[in-house]
Amino acid sequence: MYQAIPYSSSRPWTTRPSPPSAMAEAAVKTETAEAAASREDAAGVERAVSESPVVVVGRRACCLTHVVKRLLQGLGVNPAVHEVADEAALAGVVPDGGEAALPAVFVGGKLLGGLDRLMAVHISGELVPILKKAGALWL
Repeated sequence: MYQAIPYSSSRPWTTRPSPPSAMAEAAVKTETAEAAASREDAAGVERAVSESPVVVVGRRACCLTHVVKRLLQGLGVNPAVHEVADEAALAGVVPDGGEAALPAVFVGGKLLGGLDRLMAVHISGELVPILKKAGALWL
């Protein structure tokens, strides 16, 4: 059986804080790594949009991305799903002045919109012809 370690709030922590210069260097390295990851995400999104007829771009483990994917699969489309960290990855793909929220749906290389736009187009009956025109649906 395990034995509990007694807790004492009067006991000081034994770790020493990092010097300020080391903390600043670590922050710069983190910012550089995040910028590189964002550039890689943006390049990956551009490549996926140009290669696939239907691409869903969403955050990692996002439930809305799952909903978009299931809706499209229910119509017989197998979308490519590209997971990114944030909206910065969409900067090179979205036209100037356009806003895109995640998840973003690209059909035929063009931004269709987010989940709300996808649902509106589906309910109005315009989604299937758009998917046929893009070559994602053969019915």
